[in-house]
Amino acid sequence: MDAVETRDYSTRELFGRFLPYFKKYRGILAMDLFCASLTTLCELVLPLIMRYITNEGLRSLASLSVRTIGGLGLLYFVLRIVDCFAGYYMADMGHVMGAKIETDMRRDAYAHLQRLSDTYYNNTKVGQIMGRITNDLFDVTEFAHHCPEEFFIAAIKTVISFIILARINLLLTLLIFLCVPLMLAVCMVLNFRQRRAFRLQRNQIGELNARIEDSLLGHKVVKAFTGEGIEQEKFEKDNGAFLDIKKLTYRYMAAFQTSVKIFDGIMYLLVLVAGGVFMIRGLIVPGDLVAYVMYVSTLIATIRKIIEFGEQFQRGVTGIERFLQILDADIEIFDEPDAEELLAPRGDIVFEDVSFEYPDDHNRVFSGLNLQIRAGEKVAVVGPSGGGKTTLCNLIPRFYDVSRGRITLDGTDVKRFTLKSLRGNIGIVQQDVYLFSGTIKENILYGRPGASDSEVEEAARRAGAHDFIMELKSGYDTYVGERGVKLSGGQKQRISIARVFLKNPPIIILDEATSALDNESEFAVAQSLAKLSEGRTTLTIAHRLSSIRSSDRILVLTEEGIVEEGTHEQLLAQRGMYYHFYETANALK
Repeated sequence: MDAVETRDYSTRELFGRFLPYFKKYRGILAMDLFCASLTTLCELVLPLIMRYITNEGLRSLASLSVRTIGGLGLLYFVLRIVDCFAGYYMADMGHVMGAKIETDMRRDAYAHLQRLSDTYYNNTKVGQIMGRITNDLFDVTEFAHHCPEEFFIAAIKTVISFIILARINLLLTLLIFLCVPLMLAVCMVLNFRQRRAFRLQRNQIGELNARIEDSLLGHKVVKAFTGEGIEQEKFEKDNGAFLDIKKLTYRYMAAFQTSVKIFDGIMYLLVLVAGGVFMIRGLIVPGDLVAYVMYVSTLIATIRKIIEFGEQFQRGVTGIERFLQILDADIEIFDEPDAEELLAPRGDIVFEDVSFEYPDDHNRVFSGLNLQIRAGEKVAVVGPSGGGKTTLCNLIPRFYDVSRGRITLDGTDVKRFTLKSLRGNIGIVQQDVYLFSGTIKENILYGRPGASDSEVEEAARRAGAHDFIMELKSGYDTYVGERGVKLSGGQKQRISIARVFLKNPPIIILDEATSALDNESEFAVAQSLAKLSEGRTTLTIAHRLSSIRSSDRILVLTEEGIVEEGTHEQLLAQRGMYYHFYETANALK
């Protein structure tokens, strides 16, 4: 189950959370509804004109003159002109309002996603998130425009039609309008089932997107292991599940439309039979019956339009619901109310009785950890996989918060600093380098947006990246491809180091920055890292012990905590776990 699948919402709650998005555009909404009322009134005048002409014609043709007919025709022509202008505004600005609301909602969802912790992303498929902030919100545009408009028009037509028809013949009007509540009750039941089906459909679209994304991003592994058949089988399973859900959706839709046709027929039958009987008995005149037929046709067309809008309505409501599930995802890492800016830190880092377990599965990583890293000191951490090395580093910039104890920076708990200022003073170089789709220059500038070209070039020189960049056809304007696929591992790593050089933070975290590189690339990157760590508090995680021999202090971290501590020579002399790691590494050379 994805982290976004958290809860269901009542329709009332969904509307309560959605309506504030109209506040900025209430002027457009008011004008849109005014235009809707104009188009509705224009439509309701025609049956009255036809009623007048029919009754007058049957009573005495002499009372109808060309001038009268021409005047009525001119009136109707003017009303149609008004209708056209009002309809144009509704189609144009009404949709623009919906698009603006969609844009605002997508902005809020994206901003919230930026604040969510690693725990959320560890438990949520990217394909699901993408579906929620793109496809789901597309339907909100139509919903935001048509929902208030269609219901407003329906209300006007229903009320005015009832008043006019009741004045003609109350009994016949009541017979016809008795069908409306029954129709609405049946439609609400079917609508509820449709909504559940649409929710399943949207969730399965997310699963399908996630499956496609996973397969395409891992296409090299698929080809290397000839796994095309396996991937095709997985895709067919998800694709088939999507088809089954769509079948269910269309089944409810068919039942919905059939129910509407049944009630249409009942209402027309009442007009035909009861209206005919009333006319025979003199309770209604022919012109009034013509008006009845036209108003009932208008009423049925309105109800049919609302019913047809039901599918769009359910898509919009489902989109809002899935949007809110993102917006209501808990922000686990946040600024304290009295958080202050971290300015020019020295770099003294202290772990005080720190325990940590992952919030989602409560898997304990370490307990009662105590560690002090002095300003400017170069500390390396080694140990077996699963011992908590990377987790230790992730706690300093607060990618996760400690479960117990505290971490201080220059004597102050890191939770007392704003996240932006804390992370702004920490530079991180990871094993799995992520380069954004764009140019080399844009990726280096991510370290300090707004830096000059000369500063970018100087950062690249210090990272040992300038020479290979200049050998590329477009130099710093070279497009790196998605995730930097057009560059080698060593080149990507040096660009990521240049990014940190440009950032120029006082604290550096090197998370296995050279473990995935070949010997030649490792040597070049190691030189860059040595320059980067000069004069800075540096915490290094490494599998290759050769890269940390010059560290001021080396820690051996296991599930039991820090079991050994000292310089390279001191740890070798102890002939303990570090000595075993070192001897094993030498044996593998």
